[in-house]
Amino acid sequence: MFTSVNSRAAAAYKRIAAETSVQAADPHQLVGLLFDALLQSIAAARGAMSRGDTAAKGAALGKAVRIIEEGLKAGLNLQQGGDLAANLQQLYGYSVLRLTQANLRNDPKALEEVTQLIEPLAQSWKQIKGPGPAYLQPVVGRGA
Repeated sequence: MFTSVNSRAAAAYKRIAAETSVQAADPHQLVGLLFDALLQSIAAARGAMSRGDTAAKGAALGKAVRIIEEGLKAGLNLQQGGDLAANLQQLYGYSVLRLTQANLRNDPKALEEVTQLIEPLAQSWKQIKGPGPAYLQPVVGRGA
């Protein structure tokens, strides 16, 4: 099926805007973008779940898990972060578990639980000025 020129243009604009935001962001802003994308993915999964759209639900939750694992969790500096970094690592691990359970069980309460855990972190992160504490900065040279 063909899409309209307006739809293609809107999709291209959205993709370019997202790429530009990421390229222009400092490490602190990148974490904020990750939190935003995570919460958006959970919301998309919730909507797909309510519509019974299994494929969209799975895609949104897969994206959410990747954001946590490959972005937020992988970016923790456990050597300098002490208890805070270790606690965040455990919270992210628990969130991945609950998102996986939400996917398997079609459980909107698990999605809400993760949202309630992540939203305060996201809001607090946005209130921090500058690049953030050293213990939350990625380890330089860490491979993906």
